Amino acid sequence: MKYFALIIKKLPLMKNTFVFLFALISAVVSGQKAQIKIKLDSASGEKILLANYYLGNIYSVETIRMNSDGWGTFSADTLLPQGLYKIYQDQDNHFDFLLGADQQFTLSNNSFSSQTMQIEGAEETGAFADYVVFLQNLQQKGAAVRDQIKSATGNEKEKLQEDLAELTNQLHTKWEQIETEHPDWFLAKFVKANHVPSLDISTLPAEIQNNDSLLTNARYYYQREHFWDNFDYTDERFLYTPFFKNKLETWFTKVLFQHYDSIKPPVFNFIEKVKPHKRIFQFATSFFLNSSINSNIMGMDALFVDIARKYYFSGEAFWATDESIEKISENVLFAENNLIGKTAPDLTLETFDGEFRNLHEIDAKYTLVVIYEPGCSHCKVFVPELYEEVYRPFSDKGLEVFAIYSMDNKKEWGDFLTKHALFDWINVWDEHHVSRFKILYDARKTPGLYILDENKKIIGKKMTVAQVKKLMERQLN
Repeated sequence: MKYFALIIKKLPLMKNTFVFLFALISAVVSGQKAQIKIKLDSASGEKILLANYYLGNIYSVETIRMNSDGWGTFSADTLLPQGLYKIYQDQDNHFDFLLGADQQFTLSNNSFSSQTMQIEGAEETGAFADYVVFLQNLQQKGAAVRDQIKSATGNEKEKLQEDLAELTNQLHTKWEQIETEHPDWFLAKFVKANHVPSLDISTLPAEIQNNDSLLTNARYYYQREHFWDNFDYTDERFLYTPFFKNKLETWFTKVLFQHYDSIKPPVFNFIEKVKPHKRIFQFATSFFLNSSINSNIMGMDALFVDIARKYYFSGEAFWATDESIEKISENVLFAENNLIGKTAPDLTLETFDGEFRNLHEIDAKYTLVVIYEPGCSHCKVFVPELYEEVYRPFSDKGLEVFAIYSMDNKKEWGDFLTKHALFDWINVWDEHHVSRFKILYDARKTPGLYILDENKKIIGKKMTVAQVKKLMERQLN
């Protein structure tokens, strides 16, 4: 648990957002207001602000100036969202506190140290302050024990390992105590939110314990199954902590197996579970949409298309504007015909010599569709390198290249072919752009590359020359 790290140094502190931010996110509760009286002896006469965490950023809620006695009051006409908040003066003077259901209380502190914070009037907020002190003390003890372990040997080292384990037991006991005594508090969820249970390998069969590969797989599958055990991702209060966004990013990019077929079911299951919780539904769906279209994992654009069709085009994405839907529709248009596993759109294009060649009639074990323009700086390197490193070594082993010049200047095209001696493979163009190849194969950026198998199914795209070469070495040698 490192929630109290100086996150504000890494994230922008967004000021003047109170009016429009909380118009959207505050829960209006009739007759109830937030009033937090602050006593900060070290900040007498100084400006301080109340800030809240929200999905990876820290937002300013209200700024006040403390009086000469170090008193000030933060107030709002409605209850603020429960979650983690910060009292902030500057980079070196700030501390966090947990805001629960009781939002009329006094917070006093001799300085900005978490160790000296006192709360009156909000039991949950006070319990959080006590937990911070408990946790810091536990961490200091743990650090001291680990330092001793570095130079310890034999029985002494074993005893120190037991002491370290006992500190972990004390932490878990504290979690259980808070949960047992106050099961309805957000604090009960908050304190263990980032704890992912570890696999007890002693429960595994001996053949798995003694096989590094099998043991790694067992640990991976255990982590995947238990990653969310202590994190209630349907609780909107977690949006107002530093945890939710990082937790979701880790799950999507590191815990789930990075393949479209493996990622789609758990992602859609996640979205469906949070759908009743509008703010989480909006964040999660938007996160998965953006992450999939920007992913470096080949084939993940299919997830983007699926999410767009399921939630955005159906109208379920209530937050989407007409402008955003238009942009999403454009990306779907350029992606839907060239997804991994689909049959490549057929093209019949004119060669440099004025004949016509049909893509699907090419008789080859593998066909590369390359789209380029000579004026593209990347193309100037990529296309000749592809010819030398891939086409020439494998052209007599079952590889063919369908190279599409994407512009309409035949002289420019011919000069490029002559300069790099590229007349061996199939060179084609669409002078009047009637085939829609730029849409079918998403030629918004060049060079474009697609790998087709003998049935003209797309098995790869957006690969480097080195990656294509390795693939051909495995498949054609």
